Amino acid sequence: MVVFDVTAASFIPPVDESASWRRDLLWLALAFGLLFGFLLGSRPLANPDEGRYAEIPREMVAGGDWVTPRLNAVPYFEKPPLVYWSVALCLRAFGPNEWSARLAPALFGLGGVLLTYAAARRLHGRATALASAVVLGTGLLYFAMSRLLSLDMAVSVLMSATLFCFILGVREPAPAADAAGATGSPQADSANSPPAGSRSGGARRRWLFYGLYASAALATLAKGLIGFLLTGAVMFLWLLLFNQWKRLRPLYLPTGGLLFLAIAAPWHVLVAQRNAGWTEFYFVNQHWARFTTTEHGRYEPWWYFIPVVVLGLFPWTGFLWGALREAAAGGWARRKENADQWFLITWVAFMFLFFTKSQSKLIPYILPVFPPLAVMIGAWLARRWAENAAARLRAAMGIFAFACGVIAIAALVAAQKPGTFGDPGRMDAFRPFLLAIAVILLLGGVAAPWAARVRGVRAGLATLVATTVGLFIVIVLAAPDVRGTKPLALIVRARMQPADRVYHYHAFFHDFVYYTQRPVGLVNYQDELELQFLDPTERAARFIDAAELRRQWSGPQRVWLVARKHEVKALLGDPGFRYHLPGETRTHYLFSNQP
Repeated sequence: MVVFDVTAASFIPPVDESASWRRDLLWLALAFGLLFGFLLGSRPLANPDEGRYAEIPREMVAGGDWVTPRLNAVPYFEKPPLVYWSVALCLRAFGPNEWSARLAPALFGLGGVLLTYAAARRLHGRATALASAVVLGTGLLYFAMSRLLSLDMAVSVLMSATLFCFILGVREPAPAADAAGATGSPQADSANSPPAGSRSGGARRRWLFYGLYASAALATLAKGLIGFLLTGAVMFLWLLLFNQWKRLRPLYLPTGGLLFLAIAAPWHVLVAQRNAGWTEFYFVNQHWARFTTTEHGRYEPWWYFIPVVVLGLFPWTGFLWGALREAAAGGWARRKENADQWFLITWVAFMFLFFTKSQSKLIPYILPVFPPLAVMIGAWLARRWAENAAARLRAAMGIFAFACGVIAIAALVAAQKPGTFGDPGRMDAFRPFLLAIAVILLLGGVAAPWAARVRGVRAGLATLVATTVGLFIVIVLAAPDVRGTKPLALIVRARMQPADRVYHYHAFFHDFVYYTQRPVGLVNYQDELELQFLDPTERAARFIDAAELRRQWSGPQRVWLVARKHEVKALLGDPGFRYHLPGETRTHYLFSNQP
């Protein structure tokens, strides 16, 4: 298994660089394709996010409208459609199952690993590239998000592509300077250039800038204006603080701007033409208000993302401080000399501060800082490997061992408490996995520092990676138990008739709609559905109150009702509420007014 490579010629024989690019990319694609795809479709879609982001593409495929996203047959404009389109293509190609629904984020995650390899190789060489790819792909948060259906992996990868294209582009000479033999800014060795199809520096600069504009446009189609505003702010801040304006020319703005608009503008124009009121809702409510107010209910304290980054980088957290210190070598006084290194620091700092300042915070929002952190950690590891300086890894390995011990002890304690997962029956199923996690981490936490000290950097890092992969495999094996409504949805789908009505009580279960492939009505609840875009007559028929539910319940038409168990105590206590119970799970009931 490929883990890392070495820059020192004494460690490896000379190889053809074109072949090494192809070989590395092939092995990385295979290794992380297997890791990210392992049992990808083994568990039901989680509620609400996975259910939502699978149902919108399913409705696109079913209805044939790829411009106006719909959720539960209601126009849904919180996000642009790129990820919906990607998932819809997977559903269309492989059918509406969990594997195909999650395939798009897994492919984006794999693309992010390969992108980071390519960028790191151009910046620092092959050893750093391999290390950076492994660091990124085996980071806890990155691995988790590559297996969850959401928008965040796609936007992170596309924003990273934008910023990597920028820093690589400004390192290339302009066409005129290249023709005159000018060296321009610091360049990577030619040995680190891509294989077949290599071009002159000037042509490569042009294509890198076109890649910048294209990826920024795709990021905009993935999650809105932050796709180009945040990346543009990082680039501007770096140019300003480090006085790199001369390196910006030429930036191919006229043709690049046209390329950006050709990709990003058509959907925005079409959706605005077809949906009155979309412009204000999308730009004001979903962009400005989300950042500046707490109306979306996602307010968290200022320090929220600190533990997210610390835990999300596991098992590489202990290596971060040394990597940051080395990336900022020479300090602020020599920042212009080390401007390219400082670009990655600027990228991380701005993204972190922006999302910290935002009044709307969720764990995956911080994902765009992980690729530059991976490159900095990868560069630090490659240097330690080339030096075979195991002593320099002692503190980082100690932090890894400590984290393994803490998690292992927590797993052992949880395994002894029957109520950890709600009921004793669930603990019986989870206990073997908790014990396996504890054993893997205890063994790995001891073995990795020992291997680094006794057998060298390569053995220590390989043991650390093997421990992490083993942990991930156990977590995936333990994951299929999801508190969703799939079992109830399958009952309804098998038995319901076209005239039946289905309601969700004081809630909206996104996964239920995906599995039944039918829209539902809601009782005393709206969720995030944008009812202002729905016809008033249909809105009144599908979004009802408790009195209307009682009226329909006592009528001749069959009505199905899905509810959380803790939500229906009052309803079940009413002797006038007569019902049948076609199905239930640990957390939900399925009622019907007829047998």
